Amino acid sequence: MFNDFLKNLKEELKLELPGEKAQIKMAPSIRNNFKSDKKNRKAGVLILLYPKNRKINIAFIQRTEYDGPHSGQISFPGGKYEKTDKNIIETALRESQEEIGIIPKKIDIYGQLTPLHIPVSNFIVYPIIGACKDPPSFKAEPTEVERVIEIEIEELLNPKNCTSKEFKYGDLSFVAPIYSPNNLTIWGATAMILSEFIEIIRKYNFKFQE
Repeated sequence: MFNDFLKNLKEELKLELPGEKAQIKMAPSIRNNFKSDKKNRKAGVLILLYPKNRKINIAFIQRTEYDGPHSGQISFPGGKYEKTDKNIIETALRESQEEIGIIPKKIDIYGQLTPLHIPVSNFIVYPIIGACKDPPSFKAEPTEVERVIEIEIEELLNPKNCTSKEFKYGDLSFVAPIYSPNNLTIWGATAMILSEFIEIIRKYNFKFQE
């Protein structure tokens, strides 16, 4: 099942991607309210797929609390591009190794999704899709990562887990679409990236237990 899924996914990623139309479905209502005076910076994040308990899983992280716009949020492992990186794929793998202890040589790269601009921090995020044949052994870096979260793809595809939530940011109150598998809250850039990924894989006809 997993190998067939990856084979089909690789072929789909060679075709035209759903792009911004898919991303914008999960965009917060205040997304365009923010403008950063910082220069555009590149970042790479890793959508890490692996089999576990006969299910296909994706690894996420919950960031530690800090004085910044992404404090405490659930996101993909990854981080900013460094000049020493050969390319953005190396960025995603390097940062993921630092954050959750994965071994880059054990991960096969299958493709990329549409880059996404994050106005509040002025990062352009490049989502990289990778997979490993066995469940990874995770080790969270405690200064950056509160915990590693493993989510089955079926939970993300379940329409019951796509809803909305009210948020507060400074003096602003707003509603944003979220993914809520296992009572988690995935929103913002991560949800927008997931939206495109989910649109690509929906054709695999995953079934849900009611």
